[in-house]
Amino acid sequence: MSARELVVLGTASQVPTRHRNHNGYVLLWDSEGILFDPGEGTQRQMLHTAVTAHDLTRICVTHLHGDHCLGLPGVLQHLSLDAVPHPVTVHYPAGGQRYFERLRHATPYHDVATVRPEPVRGPGVLAGAGDGLPFTLEARALSHRIEAFGYRVVEPDGRRMLPERLAARGVTGPDVGRLQRAGELRGVRLEEVSERRPGQRFAFVMDTRLCDGVYELADGCDMLVIESTFLHAEAELAEVSGHMTAFQAGRVAAECGVRHLVLTHFSQRYPDNAAFAAEARRAGFAGELTAAEDLTRVPVPKRAA
Repeated sequence: MSARELVVLGTASQVPTRHRNHNGYVLLWDSEGILFDPGEGTQRQMLHTAVTAHDLTRICVTHLHGDHCLGLPGVLQHLSLDAVPHPVTVHYPAGGQRYFERLRHATPYHDVATVRPEPVRGPGVLAGAGDGLPFTLEARALSHRIEAFGYRVVEPDGRRMLPERLAARGVTGPDVGRLQRAGELRGVRLEEVSERRPGQRFAFVMDTRLCDGVYELADGCDMLVIESTFLHAEAELAEVSGHMTAFQAGRVAAECGVRHLVLTHFSQRYPDNAAFAAEARRAGFAGELTAAEDLTRVPVPKRAA
C-alpha cells in the first residue's frame, strides 16, 4: 500500500444497499491509521482490505447517527480481541457522550485494549506534535440535524533542499543533514540552499449543509473526502435534511483549491456513481476526482512541486 492513502470501506448513506456498505474510511498516513465514521459492517469490510485492527491508531466520528457509528462497538471489541498493544484515541462530539458510552460498552467482553475517549467540545486543534503525531489534527463545526464536526489533517511545512545551491556553497554528504537540523552551518543558512515545501492536507466532511466549517476544512487540501448525498435536483431536500449535493461539493472543491476530490455517502435512490462525478465537474472542479466505491484505495496526491 501507499504510505499515505485512503481506504474506502463503505459509501452508503442512511441504509446500505447491495453494492454499498455503510460508511467507513481509513486514512493511512505513514505510521498512523485513522478510522473515520465506522458504520455497520466495518469489521467485515476491513477483511477485504489490507487494513487490520493493529493499523488503527485513532478513530474520528463526525456525529452519532447510526450509519456513522454503529460499527464502533465491534471495532473497539476487535482491538481487545487482537490485543492491540498501542493506545487508540477516539474523537466524537461531546454532546453525544451518553451515546458513545452505550456504544463503548454495548455488550460484555474482555476489555483489554487501551481506548482513550477524547470528545470534541468545539472547533480547534485536537492533537499534534506533542502527541507524537507527524501532523496536526483539527476539527470544525458542521451544520447537520445534530452536533457534528469535520476533521482536518495538516502536515507542517518543510524544506526542499536544492542540490545545485548546496554544491555551490560546498555543502555535501552528512553536512546536509547537519545543516537541516541546525539551520546554519559554516555561515551557510538553510534558507539559502532550500525552498519551502508545503505540508500535505487532508479533510473529511460528512453530513452537513454548506457552512463556514466546510470551507475551512477544505481550504488548500490535497485530498477532500466529502459527502454528496444528493444530486442537485434535490438541493432543497438536501438543505432540509442537513446534507449536500455533488454540485455543491464540486463547487467547494473548486473554490478551495482541492487537488483530489473524493465524493461519497450516496443516497440509495441513485444507483450510478457516475452521475455524482459528472455533477461535480459541471460545478467547475477540474482536479483529480473519485466517486468512491466500496473497497476503493485512493492514494493521497504526491506533494505539489
